[in-house]
Amino acid sequence: MSSIRTVAGGTVAFLAVLLGLTAARGDDGPNFTRTEDVVYGRKFGTALTLDVFTPKANANGAALVFVVSGGWFSAHEAINLGFVQEFLNRGYTVFAVVHGSQPKFAIPEVLVDMHRSVRFIRSRSKQYDIDPERIGIYGGSAGGHLSLMQGTAGDAGNSDAKDPVEQQSSRVQAVACFYPPTDFLNYGKPGENALGRGVLKDFRAPFDFKELDPKTKAFVAITDESKILAIGRQISPVNHVSSDDPPTLIIHGDADKLVPIQQSELIVEKLKAANVTAELVVRPGADHGWAPAEMAKDLGRFADWFDKYLVKK
Repeated sequence: MSSIRTVAGGTVAFLAVLLGLTAARGDDGPNFTRTEDVVYGRKFGTALTLDVFTPKANANGAALVFVVSGGWFSAHEAINLGFVQEFLNRGYTVFAVVHGSQPKFAIPEVLVDMHRSVRFIRSRSKQYDIDPERIGIYGGSAGGHLSLMQGTAGDAGNSDAKDPVEQQSSRVQAVACFYPPTDFLNYGKPGENALGRGVLKDFRAPFDFKELDPKTKAFVAITDESKILAIGRQISPVNHVSSDDPPTLIIHGDADKLVPIQQSELIVEKLKAANVTAELVVRPGADHGWAPAEMAKDLGRFADWFDKYLVKK
């Protein structure tokens, strides 16, 4: 499989798959409207943006967050209509979220962006004519990891925050994702550390954790191994599973060399143990991504999943 971009020596295979998918277009043009570069937040003088895709007809009132991320690299140009069209056909309003990207931002900072995006969407529910209690999320690879973090670690918001957006919940009501990392400290086997190491050694930047030095007022690299491991646990969805997590669907190839299928098996087992509805669909012989035509079929499975849990009957 070819990739569209090389990041930290590793290929962002998921984004290559995205570009292989194309959106359907009728004789009268697209069946949706697109609002680009909506600012959902700012950090360090940088705007965080999302694109809003709204169906022109038969809107079902539910919203989906499409996490635009591969290797924790995110960019507006990576938003592909082929990953959105099926959901628009079903009546969903889709929010394609671009997060602060590596190599500039590490995973803990990306997670803050994702919380902010869901809070923003929920705060604008009337504007976009969506039900704030029917929000799903989906993505693949790093986008799958971020989707699961939102599903397992979304929070109620801060009722005392001055910013009304920060008062909103960042929880979602359904999750669907492809081949997600879920436990960076037990990666493929117990005790295997993948915090930019081992299998993920070519993805160092997302794990380049920093903290603010109060003396110099500068961000400095965290070198204390105990702190690094603590962050590794914190950014692993498997460690946040609880009984109130949303229904979760994962599709994963059993020949994946970049993200072992064991990662999906771990979290699905833990979700089921917590009495959360969870399903793992295994693609025999598939590596990290597969043919666009087959991927399109699996996006239909995602849509079926969201229809089951987000659409009012």
